[in-house]
Amino acid sequence: KTIMRKLILHIPHSGTKIPFKEGFILNDQIIHNEILKLTDWHTEDLYNSPDCEKIVFEYSRIFCDPERFADDSKESMAKVGMGVLYNKTDDGRTLRIISSDLRERILNEFYFKHHSMLSRAVKYQLQTYRKALILDCHSFPNTPLKRSVHKTIPRPDINIGTDNFHTPQKLIDISVEYFTERNFTIGINYPFNGTIVPMKYYNKNPKVESIMLEINRKLYLKERSNEKSEQYNITKLAVQEYINLLRNKL
Repeated sequence: KTIMRKLILHIPHSGTKIPFKEGFILNDQIIHNEILKLTDWHTEDLYNSPDCEKIVFEYSRIFCDPERFADDSKESMAKVGMGVLYNKTDDGRTLRIISSDLRERILNEFYFKHHSMLSRAVKYQLQTYRKALILDCHSFPNTPLKRSVHKTIPRPDINIGTDNFHTPQKLIDISVEYFTERNFTIGINYPFNGTIVPMKYYNKNPKVESIMLEINRKLYLKERSNEKSEQYNITKLAVQEYINLLRNKL
């Protein structure tokens, strides 16, 4: 009898809270607009599954982005001011000034705490089932952001992000087949690549598997807003069935 592994759902960009404004130099309206533009709206609901372990970052990515490497020298987005601690807006204005003390405080109180929760979840899965699987849960705008690396349009409906060490080919095949059968267009590592793995296991333990799913926001939001569109429930159902497929297949 197969053990039903509890899939780990990592939801890093659905939060909108900014716990303190220290360092920010732009006004609240600009900060609000940036949050509107950069948040993966409703992903906590889209990817919700009672049978999975959910690790959610409740703070806005413009305050701290748990998907980035803590070390800016390893993080390509740090070059455009959007490393682990954003200091530039999407249009290139200075968002905040980050002193080394402020950086250390935010990393210790928010970033590393989040990552240790993810590591604990992975450790539990490994101990219980000798394997762990993370689904890295995202959405992305249909119109590329100014600071986006990939600006080609049209963008696909679905983006699958993979890691050479932690994403087995069968996981990619299952995902592509599932979304193709439902007539979604798919990009693999396009327009975004990679998928999260805790540093403790990164490139070390192949029993920790990970795949990223990114949903194009045009599939569930009204244009240029965070309001749900009429397609919301259809999109949510497709995501829920995909989560169940992963849980049952692996």
